[in-house]
Amino acid sequence: MEKARFLECLADDYGQIRAVVPGHLDARVPTCPEWAVVDLVQHVGTVYLHKVVTMREGHRPQEWPPAGLNDEDPVALLDRAYGELVGEFSARRPEAVSETFYEPDQSVGFWVRRMAQETVIHRIDAELAVGVPVAPIPDDLALDGIDELLKVFVAYDAEKWAEDYSEVLGRSPGRSYVIKTDGASWEAETSPAGFSVRGGPGLTAAGGTRADVTISGTPGTLLRWAWNRESAGQASVVTVEGDPDAQAEFQRCVVIATQ
Repeated sequence: MEKARFLECLADDYGQIRAVVPGHLDARVPTCPEWAVVDLVQHVGTVYLHKVVTMREGHRPQEWPPAGLNDEDPVALLDRAYGELVGEFSARRPEAVSETFYEPDQSVGFWVRRMAQETVIHRIDAELAVGVPVAPIPDDLALDGIDELLKVFVAYDAEKWAEDYSEVLGRSPGRSYVIKTDGASWEAETSPAGFSVRGGPGLTAAGGTRADVTISGTPGTLLRWAWNRESAGQASVVTVEGDPDAQAEFQRCVVIATQ
């Protein structure tokens, strides 16, 4: 996806958050049980401003949030933060250098992508909390989000902080997974050495190996399933087939990477 498309998606999902939260700030967020909507709104605003400061100062702030930020009206904070975020993105090229948590990509473009993906997930949180229908996720954004989750979060995290995965992967016999949807597929492997992924949008997974687990669904439903954003009380529309222990190993890796 290009920068302009990420910004379009970011604008749409911010707009949806902004449209549904007024009058519902006290509602609980079922996908984040410790939060009410007010906490969700405040979180999104402070995350946006964290990226603004990172780009302006050239490095991620060591202490966040700064004193007094959480005293601001949460909806006003969200509006201000979104305006400053898109202003910074508009003023900078995607390839411009910006510190990130992902060593292979230290660029503004990384944050453009990450904020679009952050916002769509929290847009779903807001919709579920308020009780309105969850709007569809565009296929291109969902495919990119699955790819980001598997590679930037799980695979990278398991390599960078291997000690966090020692309990779940330390005695793994080595398992294989196929994740497939319209327009893309991935192959993942777990072992005591970590979590590896290949494939994705525009790429071809190796194929030919019988997987211990196959996970399939539409792009949007897969993204929601992976981030644990399915609607409570409704049967999952994602199909997961294969060894239950292997399923549990995969899902535990995802939880560690995203918690």
